[in-house]
Amino acid sequence: MNTLDNLKNNLIDKIAATENEKLLNAIISIFEVSKVNEKTSFSLEQLEMLKMSEEDIKYGRLYSEEEVDKLDASWMN
Repeated sequence: MNTLDNLKNNLIDKIAATENEKLLNAIISIFEVSKVNEKTSFSLEQLEMLKMSEEDIKYGRLYSEEEVDKLDASWMN
């Protein structure tokens, strides 16, 4: 695992362990401010998935939330 992954995992662990609401709100604020300056980049696989999703939308291959809930329920039984 690279350094960035280690940092992310360490941060996730610390966030999950804290009960300090003020700290969590401060962290949220930091992320909201940093969103403005962040540029999102996608892997080739993610871009392919986005293209596939756009095709699904274009051709009406969609499920409502209710339909998905019914499918989930049928798979669980």
